[in-house]
Amino acid sequence: MGRLRLTGRDLETLSFAAEHRLVLAEQVAALLGTSAPSAATRLRALSRAGFLAAHRPFHPGPACYQVAGKGLDAIGSDLRPPRRLDLRSCEHEVGAAWLWLAARSGTFGPLRSVLSERRLRSADASPEQRELPHGVRLGGVGPGGRERLHYPDLLLIAPGERRIGVELELSSKGRVRREKILAGYAADARIDAVLYLVRDGRIGRSIQQSARKLGIGSLVGVQRVEFIPPVHGRALGPTREHARTTAAAR
Repeated sequence: MGRLRLTGRDLETLSFAAEHRLVLAEQVAALLGTSAPSAATRLRALSRAGFLAAHRPFHPGPACYQVAGKGLDAIGSDLRPPRRLDLRSCEHEVGAAWLWLAARSGTFGPLRSVLSERRLRSADASPEQRELPHGVRLGGVGPGGRERLHYPDLLLIAPGERRIGVELELSSKGRVRREKILAGYAADARIDAVLYLVRDGRIGRSIQQSARKLGIGSLVGVQRVEFIPPVHGRALGPTREHARTTAAAR
């Protein structure tokens, strides 16, 4: 591991990587307003210096990066290093990071803050946490006797303290699990709206049917997104229709 003097852009990159389980050079380029090759060069330098861990699960596609403990220390973060890379969830994790960038750039309208799933889970895991959990309650207990909670991929805090959960639904969870999560949102008075983003119309229709069945059709919005798998190094983003009609997030 070499020695590297961190710049302001490096710290911004590490802060972005800390919020997500993995990031791509194109995402860092979008974050910093630079070119993808420039972002990739700096990510490799940060990796060689031990601030990031580099992986190439999409060979011959682009590398992806996870923040390392040294990177978290450099930005004074209280987050833990992300769990080991799981190939089954890579596509979703890439999409969630693109959504975070989209939210920060104003796609969902004016926002006070954008909280990632990792940030929400970390807050609930803190020994100092004495308030209501940041996740929505599902009832019962899970592994280790902990309360069963569900976390959105993003939690948007809009003006007036309106809270919008954003779910990137790339595959079906199954009716029972889906309706348990929807019921959890319905029972949480802190949640003002839930926006499901799907690429498969069938999944979207299933979500809408479940929401109507539970009597929460007005709480839940569904929109299509265009998604190109991370092996191509391309972005997830809202469709033109979604860009025009972000009603559920406003």
